Amino acid sequence: MKKREPVKHIMTENVLSVKEEDNLKDVVALFRKHTFRHLPVTKGHEITGIISSTDINRLTFGALFENQEGADDAVLEMLSVPQVMTHKPQVIDTEMTIKEVAELFATQGFHALPVVEGKELKGIVTTTDVIKYMLEQY
Repeated sequence: MKKREPVKHIMTENVLSVKEEDNLKDVVALFRKHTFRHLPVTKGHEITGIISSTDINRLTFGALFENQEGADDAVLEMLSVPQVMTHKPQVIDTEMTIKEVAELFATQGFHALPVVEGKELKGIVTTTDVIKYMLEQY
């Protein structure tokens, strides 16, 4: 196993993100269309938050993803992305090692971390990415 391999080698590049002013229904549509579970939230070019499918499920009691949208539409229209997202998420640099990222996941309880160069979003890394990397080593 390479001990100093940077996280940029396993992160998802060209990551989709949402803006603070986006409609929660549009965020839900992205979660439905794709297999990811976390989306960075931006204001301009700066990352201001992260929103997860779990955040949405908490609002809708999970019914949203079971085609029972009628009751949930009102909740999604009443709330905004900033009201639901995690504010000021931990971000990591592209040169942080995979080992350091794994330690963050293990000790801090994160499941996804935006990856930046300076303040610019370059990607996202998840616990699944780290697990897949570890499995490839064996």
